[in-house]
Amino acid sequence: MESEGVSLPLFDEHPMMPWNDLRKGDCCGRYESQSDGYYCKLCVFFVHKKCGNDDLSEYIDHPSHPDHTLELRHESRYNYCDLCGWKIAKLFYRCDMCDFDLDLHCAKRQPPNVIDNFETHPHKLILLKNRTMFDCSAECGKARVGLPYKCDECDVSFHVDCLNYSPEVNHPYHSLHPLKLLTGPPPDYSDGKCRLCGRKVDKELFYHCSSCNFTLDMPCVLHPPPQVAVDLKAHDHQLTLLPRLLSFTCNACGLKGDRSPYMCVQCDFMIHQDCIGLPRVININRHDHRVSRTLLLGVVDSVCGVCRKKVDWTCGGFSCKRCPGYVVHSKCATRGDVWNGKELEGVPEEEEEDTKPYVEIDENTIQHFSHKVHYLRRIHGNGVLYEENKRCSACTHPVGLHSFYTCVDCDFSLHQKCAECPKRKRHVLHNERLTLDTNKDLEVFRCDACYRRSNGFMYKDGDKMIDVLCGSISEPFVHPSHPHHPLYYIPTENDDKICNGCNRREPHVLRCIEGDCGFVLCFECATEPKVVKHRVDDHPLSLCYGEEEEASGKYWCDICEKETDSKEWFYTCKDQRASLHRKCVLGDSTGLMPRTVAKLNGESFEVVLNNSVTRPFCKGWSPSLFSNKGSSFSKLHPLKMSRHPEVKWAETTDKIFLTVVLADSKETKVNLDPEGAFDFSAEAGPENHVYELKLELHGKVNVEESKINIGVRSIFCIIEKAEPERWNKLIGGGKAPHYVKIDCDKWVDEDDEGSAGAGDMDMGGMGGMDFSNFGGMGGMEGLGGMGGLGGMAEVEGLGGMGGMGGMEEFEDSDDEEFAKPGDKKDEAVKEEAKPVDVVKEDK
Repeated sequence: MESEGVSLPLFDEHPMMPWNDLRKGDCCGRYESQSDGYYCKLCVFFVHKKCGNDDLSEYIDHPSHPDHTLELRHESRYNYCDLCGWKIAKLFYRCDMCDFDLDLHCAKRQPPNVIDNFETHPHKLILLKNRTMFDCSAECGKARVGLPYKCDECDVSFHVDCLNYSPEVNHPYHSLHPLKLLTGPPPDYSDGKCRLCGRKVDKELFYHCSSCNFTLDMPCVLHPPPQVAVDLKAHDHQLTLLPRLLSFTCNACGLKGDRSPYMCVQCDFMIHQDCIGLPRVININRHDHRVSRTLLLGVVDSVCGVCRKKVDWTCGGFSCKRCPGYVVHSKCATRGDVWNGKELEGVPEEEEEDTKPYVEIDENTIQHFSHKVHYLRRIHGNGVLYEENKRCSACTHPVGLHSFYTCVDCDFSLHQKCAECPKRKRHVLHNERLTLDTNKDLEVFRCDACYRRSNGFMYKDGDKMIDVLCGSISEPFVHPSHPHHPLYYIPTENDDKICNGCNRREPHVLRCIEGDCGFVLCFECATEPKVVKHRVDDHPLSLCYGEEEEASGKYWCDICEKETDSKEWFYTCKDQRASLHRKCVLGDSTGLMPRTVAKLNGESFEVVLNNSVTRPFCKGWSPSLFSNKGSSFSKLHPLKMSRHPEVKWAETTDKIFLTVVLADSKETKVNLDPEGAFDFSAEAGPENHVYELKLELHGKVNVEESKINIGVRSIFCIIEKAEPERWNKLIGGGKAPHYVKIDCDKWVDEDDEGSAGAGDMDMGGMGGMDFSNFGGMGGMEGLGGMGGLGGMAEVEGLGGMGGMGGMEEFEDSDDEEFAKPGDKKDEAVKEEAKPVDVVKEDK
């Protein structure tokens, strides 16, 4: 069924809807007099019906390229048709051998070899068979390489396509003079717009009458609007098009127009061409109910529900039948960021669903849909006691000073406001209804309103995700930083505005509409906590919205010890002696729930609180996600994940020497797979941080002959290659991670492998090496008994590894005292060697 979409897999992966449009076809790059076709809204891709219905052959022979067969291709390439010079869309024919491309339009026709009746040129034009550089004499601005028509007598050239349009046309809307085909920019005296539709003309091809300053673009030449329109939805009488420059007010939308309206002389009624097709019944993202179009709003004293400007009640618009006084301008209601494009006239309205998120058990007890296993009991906030240890599962913030619901049987809590968030709602940033998702898997997502990361509840529809704080914002919105006037989300063409809270240019902002106030607030600042707790003070900190006047002295942040601007927002303590940067107090992880295991990109990470004065930098995170700051919201640490130790490597033809630089490692586990998978994990440091490695080596290895030594400062592995060959890189299939580096001290060039001592680093034969290069490898005489990584039956005590003293000293400086085999220092060092869990994986 066409109403359900047409499948055109050669052009687009999604179902395409029947469509009538005057735009160029993305299939062939041409205008067609018949504008029926198919359109994919997701990809913004329009296919002519003629192109979509054609049975395209996989291979064709074309006279423009007689030497080879052309193959049908479906690629996103930035190339041009060698015959006509037009940019190619997704589908085209190609000869790889000759780098020859042919678009669908040219593939369907065979241009003549000679043209001798071209009206603008008196001589024969011959189609060249070889690609050449040329300047099209039509001055079309298209590609300069291809197969042109050429006149040998005059040395002029034309694209094949530039000869297809008539140089003059007689048009029904301009009968006084013929319109001439022009290319290039419109004349300076012209406004550069089509007289009928008002669109800017395509500088490559348009028609123009210089005597009347009358211009038409190609769609209006090929498919002009009807001179007479009868549409009872727009008006009760017949409408006639006036093809002239005329200032008027559209009776359908109330906006000004400057050209070619449809008019009813009998009623003195004028309407924009595109307002004739306005929908009758729609949903908009500003209102819970459907709104219906009316030809005359009647006497109402209302403002538009979108732009908040006065509505002209003498014109048409949209109104809600269930909410008296709610009206919207026609153009505002049908904006692409307000309406989802669905006409609902004749579509039964859905039964009103219950969006209430909980069942009330008694006046202080509820059963919330996100936590049905237990009842939640309300705790009344007293505005004094700050509940720091309890966190709201919806917004992840501490429950703070205000009322909240908590489970008496488990550690589940919700702010009262978060508990009241409806299960489904509309939001100004999305055209479809959003559903409240409890995010059971604690997936980390980025809010599309404030761009913060969170693993709490979210309002979601498809790929649109908004956290509950931003999702709870509705119009009018009142913020304590601007208490006298409400704020609204009013989309404009240039929507990037400077936020008064953070002084950043943001795409989504709430505005004050009173006079010339100009107050603007981004969603992040609008939802920042008003009261927080931080380790710098025993009392809760309050958000201050800046001083109106310049402070007499300097303000300093007690966290970063840098100066603060008193006119910008900051947090202050009870006695107002501190002015703390918001970023220093909140950090960059306010949306992550502590003491949970969050998931990001399929991996799991632990979220921990930072109870120390500073926090270490988590190298596992992308810098764009978390910055290296020493502060956090409520002592929140960024997601804790395994760290990567530094890895050094060198090779010979038959071995890989791999050093994991990690001091005082504990719980060390190593797994080496015959296919070359090297897995390592250990704990180290006073806080027992977890370090992990997963390396896919460049080639296969011999596990049985490979050896390992766990030292105080590093873990050293000699990995035997399965086949003797130089790898020249450690990691297979891609670029090595930043923590993998060449070990210059151990590196042996291929030409030097045969020299004395070169590559003699086997743990059983290290005699003759210059030990000073490795910081203390004396006492290595017993390494031959280490045993391999495979099997490792003696794993409990690394049996056979006696005599490894000094191995752990690889990375020490050259001036250390080295142990000799058999002396007491060597014995002491041997005692420091730690056991390691090594797993052999059979495949």
